[in-house]
Amino acid sequence: MSKLNVKVAIITGATGGIGFEVAKRLGQDGYCVVLNGIQDDEGAKRVQELAAQGITAEYYGFDVTDDEAVSSNIKKIGEKYGKIDVLVNNAGGLGGRSRFEEMTTDFYRFVMALNLDSVFFASRAAIPFLKKGENTSIINYTSNAGWNAGGPGAGIYGTSKAGVHAITRALAKDLAEYGIRVNAVSPGTIDTPFHAQIKESKPEVFASWKNNIMLGRLGQPQEVASVVSFLASNDAAFITAETIQIGGGQALGI
Repeated sequence: MSKLNVKVAIITGATGGIGFEVAKRLGQDGYCVVLNGIQDDEGAKRVQELAAQGITAEYYGFDVTDDEAVSSNIKKIGEKYGKIDVLVNNAGGLGGRSRFEEMTTDFYRFVMALNLDSVFFASRAAIPFLKKGENTSIINYTSNAGWNAGGPGAGIYGTSKAGVHAITRALAKDLAEYGIRVNAVSPGTIDTPFHAQIKESKPEVFASWKNNIMLGRLGQPQEVASVVSFLASNDAAFITAETIQIGGGQALGI
């Protein structure tokens, strides 16, 4: 099979949590999955796990906030396979909490870089190779915080995720003429290792989170992965510039 006949998906921040479940699901869908992360040992383990399931996988270690590292690595991937079919901009995070009065410029720039700059850097680098793929798409991650501005100390996180919502629609407009679709998912509270510390130290608080979710439970990483799989598929070929909430009705509040 030639390289051009292999479907190629890049997933940033894919060495654990939702990102790894997305990589696994896309691998099951027949993609060669390229995982990104900054923990090389974990990346190697994840590739081995996927290989044991018959999934073709590679790992590229680079920081998604580093413009040059993102550009050079995605170019290497694109040139290796001759194309990219799907880019999943999964990397991101809260980065910590700070009220605006006490917020340092460094903290502001770090959170914006982690959540918004990373999407721009990776998407820009991937576009020339997405143009060579089939049913190509970019899938970003926003958050309820992009609409409600986040909880105490998470205002800049909310601001960055509002930016992801906007850049998703802007990229969709920019790339429609090439047949490249751009969508986003907005996960609610998902039961991942991200919440391990509070789950262990304050189990009552963790358990109470489901009370704000209409379906009465936390989401699972596989439930996010299944929506990403759909958005990447031919079944979603006429969907672009959309954001899908995956939160059990959490966005409406109860």
